[in-house]
Amino acid sequence: MADVANLLRGAGMRMTQQRHRVVRAVELHPHSTPEELVEAVGADGGPSMPPSTIYRTLEALQKVGVVDHTHLDHGPPTYHLAGTHGHLHLVCRNCSAVEEVPASLAEVLVHRLRGFTDFAPDPTHMAIHGYCAACQEVLP
Repeated sequence: MADVANLLRGAGMRMTQQRHRVVRAVELHPHSTPEELVEAVGADGGPSMPPSTIYRTLEALQKVGVVDHTHLDHGPPTYHLAGTHGHLHLVCRNCSAVEEVPASLAEVLVHRLRGFTDFAPDPTHMAIHGYCAACQEVLP
């Protein structure tokens, strides 16, 4: 949390109790939607926090680089600590499990897309859908 407090101070912000609770919820529940984080913060034993405060806190924390979000499906974004970013998200279409793998695995794809289109993709901001090993064994 000291690193988070330093990032906030560098941006002219303080580490409030509310921000601490939201960061802790993201840390304990990576790849959670804002609604799931509202539930996690509500269950942490602290005083009640309105959902709007949690949403605004997530936005502020993202602006200063404490948290980041990705899109695992067509629903709302999911949040994780920014220091854990730099990975690809593999999402099972059957059981919804999320697996993280190094972003370097997509280097060939990124290089080829850039050469073909002159577009610089960020594969860490999206998910690759398929079937996990366990589901492949049971699917026809």
